[in-house]
Amino acid sequence: MFRLRLYLLALSILFAQAVLAADPRADFLKLIDRSKVPLAAESSPVASDDGLVRTHFSFASEAAQRVPGLSVKLPATERLPVVIALHGTGGTKGDFKGLLATLARKGFLAIAIDGRYHGERTKAGHGDQEYQDAIIRAWDGSGEHPLYYDTVWDVMRLIDYLRTRDDVDASRIGLMGISKGGIETYLAAAVDPRIAVAVPCIGVQSFHWALDHDNAWKGRVGTFPRAFATAAAKAGAQPPDAKFAQRFYDRIVPGIYGEFDGPSMLPLIAPRPLFVINGDSDPSHTPLEGLQEAISAAKSAYAAADAADHFSVLLEKDTGHQVKPEAERDLVAWFVRWLKPKGSVN
Repeated sequence: MFRLRLYLLALSILFAQAVLAADPRADFLKLIDRSKVPLAAESSPVASDDGLVRTHFSFASEAAQRVPGLSVKLPATERLPVVIALHGTGGTKGDFKGLLATLARKGFLAIAIDGRYHGERTKAGHGDQEYQDAIIRAWDGSGEHPLYYDTVWDVMRLIDYLRTRDDVDASRIGLMGISKGGIETYLAAAVDPRIAVAVPCIGVQSFHWALDHDNAWKGRVGTFPRAFATAAAKAGAQPPDAKFAQRFYDRIVPGIYGEFDGPSMLPLIAPRPLFVINGDSDPSHTPLEGLQEAISAAKSAYAAADAADHFSVLLEKDTGHQVKPEAERDLVAWFVRWLKPKGSVN
């Protein structure tokens, strides 16, 4: 019995040391790090008849990867605060045309980009077929992280690019995203302090909680069903269960249900303003209990930083996996509050 107690004590000490040694920000940056290539930025005007200045741009985020984007603003010569928008699975930067125009009229330089294997970064120009193909390649050992992590790198390189523009106030850069883009938003904001304000929408969650509770993990992998089913078939996991889902995450997005999970990463954004938007009835993608674990961890971090007013949560009543117009208005107001654009047009 005495030896057992010593053994358990030693295990607890080792676990405590591992927790203390963990540095999610540094570890995540090390995981996604790659050689930086010249940005080689290009841009061209987009025809507009509503008084807004639209520009199509692109830059190299790494070898063989160019990130296309759209910027929208009022005619202006001064440096502007920026809001970047990230789309969900199967979406494109074009999904944000209305929001970009709204933000531009509030005095922002509004930006949207195509995520990895989406939009202009595909042969089809739409859909998620090439995205799922890339996830399958990652399962086979390509070394890519097309699920969430590679787009975080693209966001960081986007900020590098924005800092070269003479219409950008680099001290006032905000980031928002929806679903997949919401996950990428809190991951990027957690590791890149140049992001001054973050608004993840219908993406904040605890992957660990979902894996531990019945079939709560199935909704998220259901956003890339062909890729997950193909990996399961190759692994002989028929039908796939939570244990296989862990194996899948370990290979495709290592750390997503541990060191880089929502409850670990959200606190790293403190004390910068953070606004979490979610539906209260989204059990398949962001189960409420797992969401609340992440919110609780963030709330504690903001309280410890004496910045409780910098953190806010909107749980849309009787709402599933969507962002309603009322929430979008609150999102815009949050960016106006904290990034303080100089002038706006209704």
